[in-house]
Amino acid sequence: MTTEPKLFVSFAQPWHDIWRGDVRDWVVTKGLHIMLLLIGAVLAARFVNWAAQKITRRLDMRFTESDALVRSEATKHRQAVAAVISWVSIVLIGVVVVVQITDIVQIPVRGLVAPATVLGAALGFGAQQLVKDLLAGFFIIAEKQYGFGDLVELTIAGSATDAAGTVENVTLRVTKLRSPDGEVFTVPNGQIVKSVNLSKDWARAVVDVPVSTGADLNLVNEVLHQECERARDDEVLGALLLDAPTVMGVESIEVDTVNLQLVARTLPGKQFEAGRRLRALVVHALSRAGVVTAADAPPAVGAIVHPATAGGAEDETQGPGPPR
Repeated sequence: MTTEPKLFVSFAQPWHDIWRGDVRDWVVTKGLHIMLLLIGAVLAARFVNWAAQKITRRLDMRFTESDALVRSEATKHRQAVAAVISWVSIVLIGVVVVVQITDIVQIPVRGLVAPATVLGAALGFGAQQLVKDLLAGFFIIAEKQYGFGDLVELTIAGSATDAAGTVENVTLRVTKLRSPDGEVFTVPNGQIVKSVNLSKDWARAVVDVPVSTGADLNLVNEVLHQECERARDDEVLGALLLDAPTVMGVESIEVDTVNLQLVARTLPGKQFEAGRRLRALVVHALSRAGVVTAADAPPAVGAIVHPATAGGAEDETQGPGPPR
């Protein structure tokens, strides 16, 4: 019975000596300092995220409570800047904490010169795309090319198709778009070759009106001008337009169709909604005026004869030739 306490004491004595030695001093001094730094870094990062989200929610609330149909350019830019400041602040907090921990642990700097040189060279070659993304993101935000809520089309290097959608987030490294189908595109800023902002200050709705070649173009132009003058009186369309629509006239002529074009200056990002409403009003106006549109015109039916059988078809049409 007396051997068990002795065995326990003999087993625990080395660990007790270690704890009473350098390990205890390191944990109480340096270990505690490192733990406090890590906790402070986590709390600081969460505070930065909370502040950025609060600013974003406040801007969203102001837009929701206002009567404006679209966000102002200043609001879009502020939300983009808030996201960038949040991202940069978290990175700086991480760098400061790493430097402080290195100083506490007292890692010899001279011994790290050679490994740091090799690592720096490797990162210099490997992180070129990252640096390119950061520089491109900085100029995107500084030049106000687009911001939160803008409708954009981005041409991406090495991609056959463009990324189009509504901007949901802009950081120094990436741009996130929400497509009309609900998909989210994450595009590195360094790969953006060209950006087309479809909702910068104002937009333009373009409406093509196809009518039959047999329609009275003077009557069609008169109906379209009357509808453009009454467009701002429409409850839905009037709120989207900045100016009255303009009839541009005949845009193109095809075999059985004449295309006339209307243009209208709208609020940013509202050109598609305004175009749909304007098309509906034009269709009803032409129908009331008795104008035959291209869709209502009877299709032209013709015979197509292959060149190889053209001679046979001609013989069948004209009958047999004279006897030889």
